[in-house]
Amino acid sequence: MGTQAPENHSLAKVDERSAGEKAIDDWLPITSSRNAKWWYSAFHNVTAMVGAGVLSLPYAMSELGWGPGITVLMLSWIVTLYTMWQMVEMHEMVPGKRFDRYHELGQHAFGKKLGLWIVVPQQLIVEVGGDIVFLVTGGKSLKKFHDVICGNECTDIKLTYFIMIFASCHFVLSQLPNFNSISGVSLAAAVMSLSYSTIAWGATAHKGQLPNVDFHVRATTTPEKVFDFFGALGDVAFAYAGHNVVLEIQATIPSTPENPSKKPMWKGVVVAYIMVAICYFPISFIGYWAFGNQVDDNILITLNKPKWLIALANMMVVIHVIGSYQIFAMPVFDMIETILVKKLRFPPGLALRLIARTTYVAFTTFVAITIPFFGGLLGFFGGFAFAPTTYFLPCIMWLAIYKPKRFSLSWFTNWICIILGVILMILAPIGALRQIILSAKTYQFYS
Repeated sequence: MGTQAPENHSLAKVDERSAGEKAIDDWLPITSSRNAKWWYSAFHNVTAMVGAGVLSLPYAMSELGWGPGITVLMLSWIVTLYTMWQMVEMHEMVPGKRFDRYHELGQHAFGKKLGLWIVVPQQLIVEVGGDIVFLVTGGKSLKKFHDVICGNECTDIKLTYFIMIFASCHFVLSQLPNFNSISGVSLAAAVMSLSYSTIAWGATAHKGQLPNVDFHVRATTTPEKVFDFFGALGDVAFAYAGHNVVLEIQATIPSTPENPSKKPMWKGVVVAYIMVAICYFPISFIGYWAFGNQVDDNILITLNKPKWLIALANMMVVIHVIGSYQIFAMPVFDMIETILVKKLRFPPGLALRLIARTTYVAFTTFVAITIPFFGGLLGFFGGFAFAPTTYFLPCIMWLAIYKPKRFSLSWFTNWICIILGVILMILAPIGALRQIILSAKTYQFYS
């Protein structure tokens, strides 16, 4: 009985501390709002996944060829849907606790310190790298829109300026506090992705095949073929890039023991993946069928007529990647603000949010205008960072936490995904880095 009082005293201290943390959590972007519906999950996931990647898929097909290209695309769709299901299931695997952030799940699987070191660097590379690529894509699409509308009548404007124009809206949008507050932007982005993907493959199908279409890979020497193949794997990996924000999206959905968040979340994910298939497979196969190895690394650049339709599609890309940038940036904002408020003891408020988020947008814009190697960036980030967080890290955490019986179906499935993901992570950056080096030889900074 003599130990009863200290236990109560200790419990009171815990409650007092959690109340302070609760006030901060109610301010942080990931945990401040939990009233999302299942369709929020659908369009957030579409916006996170379909983006810059879809326009490069015909180009990836041209470097892979018909057989390997179809196999890699289909296999990636199946593997990433499976690992997405794992993430959704693991969100509330501990009764009464929610893993609202990717790194929190990593800490549960690997330990407090190791989990942070394994997950956070990869997640940051994915999200910051993704945002840089979205800025480049937005700038290129704005430039294409300008060039298509003007023809030869307007003065040529540097890509650098278009990236800066595209970035300017993010200085404003980045001040929206949380995922639910950007739901309108995300919905518009998801609709745009479906629209411009349909325009891209529809216009391609209407145009028909080139007279002398060639389905041989464009490289002539064996080393070039190998490097291009590796780079194309990275392009495909980048195209399936929603996992790094899936737990953060699920955190916005309400949850009770009777109705856990995984039910509406999974419903949204299934709808999102159907939309992904509708976007990805027609544009990949029809784009390659029509242009063969003459297709550009952004299929909308290959298409030039009808003018109004191509201009419209490029503007849709701009609207979409505005949403994609915000979806990828929100977890980064959460990390930055958590460190500033919880570790460095800055008072939460408008001033902190304004300075922190504006600095982030300025940084990503600077990198984007400095190295806008669109195709190479896709492949490099796709292989180096997206492959772990999307293809095999969920499987490793599943094995570490659930410990399925050796040689069972679950054990085999996870190990196959891990092996495929590791191969992708090793090979893809090699080809992409070579492409970046080749681009850098002739590139002039801020051109």
